[in-house]
Formats: sequence, C-alpha cells, structure tokens
Amino acid sequence: MVQKAKILLVDDRPENLLALEAILSALDQTLVRASSGEEALKALLTDDFAVILLDVQMPGMDGFETAAHIKRRERTRDIPIIFLTAINHGPHHTFRGYAAGAVDYISKPFDPWVLRAKVSVFVELYMKNCQLREQAALLRLQLEGGGGKATAGDKEPAGLLAELSARLAAVEEQAEALSKQLDDESADAAAVATAAHLERKLTGLRRALDALEPGTGSSPAVPSQN
Repeated sequence: MVQKAKILLVDDRPENLLALEAILSALDQTLVRASSGEEALKALLTDDFAVILLDVQMPGMDGFETAAHIKRRERTRDIPIIFLTAINHGPHHTFRGYAAGAVDYISKPFDPWVLRAKVSVFVELYMKNCQLREQAALLRLQLEGGGGKATAGDKEPAGLLAELSARLAAVEEQAEALSKQLDDESADAAAVATAAHLERKLTGLRRALDALEPGTGSSPAVPSQN
C-alpha cells in the first residue's frame, strides 16, 4: 500500500519553512524540514522524497551546490527539485538553476496556489510510480512462485493475475487522467516527460501480465523499474 509522499523543504530561515508548511499542508503529505544543504543531504540518505523545495541563498552550502550533490547520487538524482529564491538575478541566475538540475525556478514572494499546484503534480507522479512498483513486485512473486505461465488448473495464480490486472487497470486510469490534466494545464516539460515515462512503464507491465494469461506466449521478463 502506498504511504504518504515525503516532501523535503530546505531553507535556512525558520519563518520560510513555516510558510512553506502552511502552504503545502493542504496536500496532506509528510513535510520534512532541513535548515541547510548539509542537513538536506543527510535526510536524503535514508528517506525517499517525491519533490524537493530548495532555497538558493543559504549560508555555507547554497542551493546550487546542494543540488549538484543531489544529482551526483544515484539514489537521489531523479528527485525533482524546485528552486526558491528571494531575488530574481536575471537569466544567467535562472540558467544556473536549471543547469544544476532544477525542474522549476520560482522567485519569492510566490503565489501559494501556483506553488501548491506544481508540488501536487510531482506528488501524484511519485505515488503512481510507487503503485507501479507494487504491481511489478507482485508480478515478480507470481513468476518466481508459479514457475511461469498460469494454467487453467492453477486457481491461486489465476486469482493473483486477476487481482494484478484489476490493480494495474486502476493505476492506468489514474495515469491517463493525470496526463490529460497536465496537457490541459500546460504543465512543466519535466512533469510531462515524467508522466510519459510512467505511461511507458505501465504499458510494459500490461504486456507482461497479458503474456501470463493462459493460452499466451512464454513468461516475459519483469519490467525494469528505472
């Protein structure tokens, strides 16, 4: 079962962290504070996050340096980063943010509704990916325990396949609705690309399940989770 997503809030000012928590509390997810780049990197060692809100101007390790460390780690390099900055320093400053791996760059003061909407997109994508991993894990158990393709006499594997198919159908329906929402809202290119990647993984898993049905071909390989 998919738990609440974790959102990492990184800012050296407590009042800014409080403001972010107030804005994002309506999403009903787990908000994790970090008051420095070093503290953020420590949190990323043990927990998985749907998205990171990262202040650019911090003493010591600033947002750009923190993002560079995040993107160098295999465990964390795919986590979306939204940079937050109090001052708009012009195109060069913005370009540096995107070059460091940010999916978005928002200047303070920002519109709370806009920020919440952007974060919610990445939370939804994260939850869909978690659901997909659960379906793949069940499929792997079926392949390892059932020895391959289910037969008409294997009632228990057949029942598991039916449950897997139903769960996958629900995820497919939600992913399709999310993709339509992204198209309607002209969302960030990074969010659209992530949604497209999710749909490709869903298609692969659906083909694998179809191949396990009685009367079909041999057992397929479990889809990659990358």
